[in-house]
Amino acid sequence: MTINCKGQLIDLSTPKVMGIFNVTPDSFYDGGKYKDEADILNQVETMLKHNTTFIDIGGYSSRPGADFVSVNEELNRVIPVVKLILKYFPETLISVDTFRSKVAKKAIEVGAALINDISAGKLDDTMLATVGKLSVPYVMMHLRGTPKTMQQQTDYDDLMKDIISYFADRIAAAHAEKINDIIIDPGFGFAKTLEQNYKLLNNFELLKILDKPMLGGVSRKSMIYKALGTTAEQALNGTTALHMVALQKGASILRAHDVKEAMECVTLFNQLKTS
Repeated sequence: MTINCKGQLIDLSTPKVMGIFNVTPDSFYDGGKYKDEADILNQVETMLKHNTTFIDIGGYSSRPGADFVSVNEELNRVIPVVKLILKYFPETLISVDTFRSKVAKKAIEVGAALINDISAGKLDDTMLATVGKLSVPYVMMHLRGTPKTMQQQTDYDDLMKDIISYFADRIAAAHAEKINDIIIDPGFGFAKTLEQNYKLLNNFELLKILDKPMLGGVSRKSMIYKALGTTAEQALNGTTALHMVALQKGASILRAHDVKEAMECVTLFNQLKTS
């Protein structure tokens, strides 16, 4: 299973790591952490040193109750960072975490390699057409409602069947817009209760029926720290434990705050597979 990023074929049959890089003041774990160019470049250099394949830049927090951000503000947060990273690390494969087609288009124009959309095109009617015209890989996530309303939309007839049906519909819509490289993210923490998150992870392999690479995004989320009675800052060990479960159940990409530890999971998983 490969995706084409700026002419480079990335083989996802061997799991990869996507490093999370939030340029928001209010993200649940690392909001406001990177305040100047030196901080940004130091963090990127650290991620690349630990062999992350993608760096995922987000300028709009999707945590429940996050503040509204205008399109211009999101552009002002994201685009200069994309340019800065590529100036000093030109080979970096940058993913931009946005549900807005205008941000997606501008980010790809200045050198980003793929788009990561929490809404699978449902929060911007022109997103799928835009990505299709840009001919870049597209991560589509399962979400009900919006980040502000999603936690009131957790009633499912059958959790796994409903998620698979959702993706079947969104994949068909993406294919209709000539999007070829699609990665699915079931959206841990988005419109799901604590128990539903664990049911989803426990049945993660069922998503293989969609025949698309799968992204596991559990890093430091409340499904971990609430179950452990701790905090996001203390959730690295729990994240690592669930990363290995995700890999064993078929994740092709781990989206992680802590790249070094996620890569160690991938290394040990590969060792298990070949032993």
